[in-house]
Amino acid sequence: MLNRILDSMWGQATNLLTAPIRRRRWMDILVLLALAGLFAGLVIAAREWTVLQRPKVEIDLSPLALPRYAFLSIVRAGAAYALSAAFTLGVAYWAAKDTLAERVLIPILDILQSVPLLAFMPVVLLAMVGLFPRSNVGIELSAVLLIVTCQAWNMAFSLYQSLKTVPRDLEEVARGYGLNWLQRFRWVELPFATPGLVWNSMVSVANGWFFLMASEAFNLGSRDFRLPGIGAYMSVAVNQGDVKAQLYAIGTMLLIVVLLDQLLWKPVVAWSQRFQMDEAVKVEKPQSWLLRVLRRSALANRLRLAWRERMRAWAPRPRTTLDTAQKSNTAFQRGLGLGMLVMLLIMLALGAFKLWGLLSLVTAREWGTIFQAGAASMGRVLTSTALATCWTVPVGLWIGLSPTWSRRLQPVVQVVASFPASILFVTFVVLLQRTGIGLFTSSILLMSLSTQWYLLFNIIAGAQAIPSNLREAARAYRFGLWGTAWKLYFPSVFPFLVTGWVTATGGAWNASIITEYVQLRGQTFTTFGLGATVAQMADQGNIPLLTASALLMAGLVVLFNRLVWVPLYRLAETKYSVTR
Repeated sequence: MLNRILDSMWGQATNLLTAPIRRRRWMDILVLLALAGLFAGLVIAAREWTVLQRPKVEIDLSPLALPRYAFLSIVRAGAAYALSAAFTLGVAYWAAKDTLAERVLIPILDILQSVPLLAFMPVVLLAMVGLFPRSNVGIELSAVLLIVTCQAWNMAFSLYQSLKTVPRDLEEVARGYGLNWLQRFRWVELPFATPGLVWNSMVSVANGWFFLMASEAFNLGSRDFRLPGIGAYMSVAVNQGDVKAQLYAIGTMLLIVVLLDQLLWKPVVAWSQRFQMDEAVKVEKPQSWLLRVLRRSALANRLRLAWRERMRAWAPRPRTTLDTAQKSNTAFQRGLGLGMLVMLLIMLALGAFKLWGLLSLVTAREWGTIFQAGAASMGRVLTSTALATCWTVPVGLWIGLSPTWSRRLQPVVQVVASFPASILFVTFVVLLQRTGIGLFTSSILLMSLSTQWYLLFNIIAGAQAIPSNLREAARAYRFGLWGTAWKLYFPSVFPFLVTGWVTATGGAWNASIITEYVQLRGQTFTTFGLGATVAQMADQGNIPLLTASALLMAGLVVLFNRLVWVPLYRLAETKYSVTR
């Protein structure tokens, strides 16, 4: 198949070069140049991954080095999304189709999406470096896997919920045509899940930039594990006090976010509209200039047709009856799923046994200090979430209730929310220190930068979902502004606000590791908290205390979810849902 696609590309390129200038198709030339540039860039990234591990990484602060650093960061983000998508397709389908696996996998995914996995980065990094002690592959993989751990759970839950809610008429059509499991997934289930998966992918990738910036500028004690990229560039610029380089890094990151929005997300969102099931709702369909170029390009059409023809030839034909071979395949799939589930449980048991050995080295006095630090960080997390809620609720309602301002500001909010706030943390710490604001207070303000966008997006979505007849009734009964807000707006957005609180607190816990312990120009700024304990133990290489702190952070998040967020979810579903 690859040879056939390459032959098609070569033939199309030859035709373009030999045709008269006036007959050349500029769209095909753009597609060809883009493919050539992508291939060359991947070669550069592959060399960076396979280079010998360096004791010290030199970061060039010249503006000419930024395009290369930006591309390396994008490659890491792309590799992480590819792994997250593969994980989503496998695990979500497995959980949706296998009842036994569903009982095990869904609780595990629920816990993993609540755990602040930035706390486990030192452990993952040391494990990857141990597997690849000479090359740079281990450090690169640790950065990629860290991004996967913040993307995969959200995407997997989106696909799982879509697979569990496929309309019955689509299932009956699939059975009527005798589609097997692969054809049903490809032609029925995956298209139905595509719109929701696309939007969750946008949120996951935006969240991944936060972790990528942190992983690229990571040091563990005296060992330098930095990676050439935007995060390391910004970190060195701040340490050296180079304001111009900091502005260059911020401008480059903004450019990356805007380009990804134009070259990736707008085309994908516009393409995903073809799979919308609800045609009764009239909304303005998104447009993409890049998608129009690809549709008008003969080269892109030939590649797409070649791929589609190959996939059609490879896919098995539908059967109208369940013969012996199909029954054998079903039994084999069930046996394979059971075997994989047993292997997963064995791996979890071995991991728990290893963790118990590490935790046994922690003394009772150290456990007491860690619990006190956890209480301090919990207070900062809740305070930062409350501060973010104070301004996101009125602003989100204002944007969501006004079609005009929603159309104008929502794209701006999406771009700004995709900008990784972690790239500005050290700069803000320096500025706040100069004004006399210590890290105890500044860490709360910096956490708010990591929580506000989760809240704002959910509140905008909740405001847009308020039925127009309820808003007309409020005007008819003359509730007034405050009466309407208290009796209609706030209760209507409450379910969305709870979802925003859950994701916002998770982001604040991850931000605590960066904001409570800051190293700058040979100085260390710290405040008492669990995030600072995790960072400090990683800096000292104290693995038992690092493991205990990370597990306590995860336990606090999961416990708070069960005691606070789950009851609030039930309250939102039973009392404040406008659809019931």
